[in-house]
Formats: sequence, C-alpha cells, structure tokens
Amino acid sequence: MEMVSAAAFLPRQEKLPYLRIAIRKFDTIKLLLLVLWESKSLDNKKYAALSIPTDEIGKMLGGWQGQLIKLDPAKVRGEK
Repeated sequence: MEMVSAAAFLPRQEKLPYLRIAIRKFDTIKLLLLVLWESKSLDNKKYAALSIPTDEIGKMLGGWQGQLIKLDPAKVRGEK
C-alpha cells in the first residue's frame, strides 16, 4: 500500500520504480497465500474468496505499469 500510494502522488516520470516494488511485494503476498492454501492452513473456500480480489489487484497494477511503459518506453531501456 505504501508504494502504491507513493506512486499515485508522484510525477509520471517517477512512478515506475515505486510501482515495480509494489508489484513485487504484491506477488509475495500472492505466493504466501498459495503456501497457506497448499499447507492446508487456509481452506478452499477462503482461498477462493481471497484469490478473486488479489487477481484483480494484480491486473490493475500490471495495467498501470503497462500504461507507464507505453507512455515512456525509454524508461524501460534505461535511457535518459
């Protein structure tokens, strides 16, 4: 949440590093959720209920990153 809120208020050219950190941290949350489910610490119904919103959030973050890259592809290549 911290990285997403920081990215939301930064100028467009400064958002991408914060967004990448947010995506990485969110992927970690999804992985930990999967570990909980596979270790039977989380039943199928609860896992399913949590998976739907986490998938949606992941799509939203990925879309945001895609838009930033589309607007400034030089940033991805490391050019100035």
